[in-house]
Amino acid sequence: MRIKFFVLIAACAFVLSSVGSSFAQTKTNAQANGLAALLPASDGIINVDIQRLLNDAAPQILSGKPEMLTRINAKIDEIRDKTGVDARQFEQIVIGVATKQINAQEIDLQPVFLARGKNNVNALIAVAKVASNGKYREEKLGSRTIYVFTGKEIIGQNKPQAQNSWFDKALDRMINGLTKEIAVASFDNNTLVFGSPARVRETFEGKSRIGVDVLNLVNRKPNAVVSFGAKLPNGLSKFVGLDNDELGRTLDSIKQMAGAMEVSGDNALISVTAKTAKPDQAQSLHETLEGLQMLGKAFIGGGKGADKQVYSRMIENAKITRSATEVNLDLQVPQTDINILLAGIK
Repeated sequence: MRIKFFVLIAACAFVLSSVGSSFAQTKTNAQANGLAALLPASDGIINVDIQRLLNDAAPQILSGKPEMLTRINAKIDEIRDKTGVDARQFEQIVIGVATKQINAQEIDLQPVFLARGKNNVNALIAVAKVASNGKYREEKLGSRTIYVFTGKEIIGQNKPQAQNSWFDKALDRMINGLTKEIAVASFDNNTLVFGSPARVRETFEGKSRIGVDVLNLVNRKPNAVVSFGAKLPNGLSKFVGLDNDELGRTLDSIKQMAGAMEVSGDNALISVTAKTAKPDQAQSLHETLEGLQMLGKAFIGGGKGADKQVYSRMIENAKITRSATEVNLDLQVPQTDINILLAGIK
């Protein structure tokens, strides 16, 4: 399963995958909700407050390893210099992901991205056309023009120079996965839409919109830096290759998931919620997670390395609660522990 990214906003996705305010929170909430409501029917949403991620969360989380933050900023600058697009100009990005079952043990993820910011998106598209050396085609949908590019070819011409760091390796993996067509178009003056040609057309046709049930999942933590919500496919255990029947049944009982990452003071806050169809299934899931927590304490608690001690504290401090059909896991990780984990990354 691969999610295809477009080169002109790749830096945004890189930062998101690498680490895990400029605006009032009420304003941010309204922007996020309004942008997500434009998505076509999707099984899941990822919402990212780019400004808070770049200006607040990333600098704090990486404060113990400033050279890593310097490398990220250098990559953003390099992409800006090569393409004319500065990722820092984006304010919000939402990703609507539809799922398609390929076979009994594989599903394909079909994303569409909406990115809103300060840039005139028609100017961004013009830059993309120049960067592609004319290797694109145009499709008309009513009064709109959709530009279709071959992702790997374009990114290969404009990717930053590799330095063999973890960040560069992640970039290369992403580029190697870009083999299909990517469509990009202007939704309005400040909103870019891109993804597969079919998903971009769905966004404009408006025959279906993201369901309220999925929107409600991602809005459980409306002030989070990164949040997600999703309806899960039936028979989830098959897709992760679980042979244990009891654990598989427990996993299959999860119908919806939501989660968020926030930064508060000197702590990173992570929360995940799983929702089952019946209360007894939630009880079983709750007990399973508590059992795994006990096993984790036993296996990792005796470790002497600093990183093992951090993992032990994380397992110990994870709060698992249940309410009706929902099971919640909340974890607070202090910056001092984050620094220890980052110390082992080159």
